[in-house]
Amino acid sequence: MFFRVKETAFHCVPDRPDPIFARQLQEVLGGQWGEISVMLGYLFQGWNCRAPGKYKDMIMDIGTEEIGHVEMLATCIARLLEKSPVETQEGAAKDGLVGAVLGGAKIQDVIMAGMNPHHAIVSGGGATASDSNGNHWSAKYIVSSGNLLADFRFNVAAESQGRLQVARLYNLTDDPGVKQMLSYLLARDTMHQNQWLAAIRELEEDGLEMTPCPSNFPQELENQEFNYAFLNHSEGNESSQGRWASGPSMDGKGDIKYVEQPPAMGQVQDLSQVDPRLFGTPKAALTDKERGLMFQDEQR
Repeated sequence: MFFRVKETAFHCVPDRPDPIFARQLQEVLGGQWGEISVMLGYLFQGWNCRAPGKYKDMIMDIGTEEIGHVEMLATCIARLLEKSPVETQEGAAKDGLVGAVLGGAKIQDVIMAGMNPHHAIVSGGGATASDSNGNHWSAKYIVSSGNLLADFRFNVAAESQGRLQVARLYNLTDDPGVKQMLSYLLARDTMHQNQWLAAIRELEEDGLEMTPCPSNFPQELENQEFNYAFLNHSEGNESSQGRWASGPSMDGKGDIKYVEQPPAMGQVQDLSQVDPRLFGTPKAALTDKERGLMFQDEQR
């Protein structure tokens, strides 16, 4: 169950309209690493969680918080596409959608300058569930595997990518109101990265999941020659200088060895003849009998 209050989680009122930046802001709303992705990803992880209650409660807390972030961004985008409430009619900015029209500019001129056409044609001056290029948000962006260690590691990456994009957007605007909102989102992404890293550590301390993931697959079934070998697949050996190339493995279950120019251990690639009814190019010319088989069913 969810309850809603009318106030947004934080301020999301731009000082002036800016349809160009509204398009850019769509990326952190409906892009692959946007708030819609993490919102639904965390909620599905929480709904599917079978681990002890503290994990489910934590996941649902952050998933529900992300609903508020989606609301903030959608609201800010809508305000960037109109005459801002803090402006007067006389002072309507020419770079806003409404302000541009009131000032005599053509909508197509604003679109040509970099505005998302969907904002004018599809949503009528509102936010959309899409990225900055108008590509629709996809449920393929959601990760909810049923394994919390795998999910939490992905969540760290998602928060890192999201914070990176918000930081770039922060430097693309000089609007104090927008910067105030982005500053809040940056702070929350800082917390969320730390939160997921702490949750990974707690999973390990509770003995629920360990590296490698999944921890309950018998490692004796792995090829023991390669489970702790770094394979150098390039000229030179610069990669041998990293922590990943030698010493105890991070899971403490083996010692990493560096393999210089690993040999090919498979076979020469040689594919068998494809079924002639698929009309692929054959390895050799087909006989009349083989050609006849292609249409045997139809002749019956």
